[in-house]
Amino acid sequence: MEDWLWTALLRALAFGTPILLAGLGEIYAERSGVVNLGVEGMMALGALAAFAAAQTSGSPALGLLAALAAAALAALLFAMAAVGLRANQYVAGLALSMLGLGLAGLLGKPFEGAPLERTLPEGAFVAGALLLALALWFFLQHTYWGLVLRSAGENPEAVDAMGVNVFLVRYAAVAFGGAMAGLAGAFLSLAYRPSWADGITSGLGWIAVALAIFASWHPLKAALAALFFGALYHLSYRLQAQVTPELLKAMPYLFVVLVLSLSALGRGPSGAPEALGTPYERGERR
Repeated sequence: MEDWLWTALLRALAFGTPILLAGLGEIYAERSGVVNLGVEGMMALGALAAFAAAQTSGSPALGLLAALAAAALAALLFAMAAVGLRANQYVAGLALSMLGLGLAGLLGKPFEGAPLERTLPEGAFVAGALLLALALWFFLQHTYWGLVLRSAGENPEAVDAMGVNVFLVRYAAVAFGGAMAGLAGAFLSLAYRPSWADGITSGLGWIAVALAIFASWHPLKAALAALFFGALYHLSYRLQAQVTPELLKAMPYLFVVLVLSLSALGRGPSGAPEALGTPYERGERR
């Protein structure tokens, strides 16, 4: 019994790791006031960049850097539209998600079925994700720049009055969110299932977006929420003999729909940044 529980915990942590990594990035972007629904697309680009770079160079570390760079670049393109040009953040994010998935699927065809000689240890990603959650919580709650980031999402006019560039803060937060999504993608293609296949993200990016809401935009709560979602994924495999597999596989996504629905009705987790989703323009008063 104890062995089963220990195995279940380890698998839940593994399943939850990419959700946590991408979710932490989304929390930081949203804490700055920007909603980025392009997480799924950025994860796909990160997974492809990681595998392609590692497979061609033989260096998983180079693959990791490629994933961070590719996803961060995609996030900056989104930021140019949503922050710089004040485009609708939800529309721009959906466009990024579709673009990222389509581009990764197209460019990744030559790498389907290709071998990967060297991989990265899954345990290192799991431990790193948990340590990142702790470090990012400390930064957000106990440092000056963490306060600036939170203020950019709550009251950007006050940040502007402090002489801090709100646009730069939001650009940096969105780029960081992209890099974290790329890291989540790298986990999938370099450690969890060392390979490349179209659809490798399997909707995990959308769960990461819901994770930010479910965790009330709190990095430490995000770690617990990711473990919960990871446990749901593990159960979907463990209970296939007792329950309809289709229902079990849909369980994490059904919970996401529930969280988003409750949030839209104002009954979900509280604590959303006041200026979330609202473009900022200097001199503008809300």
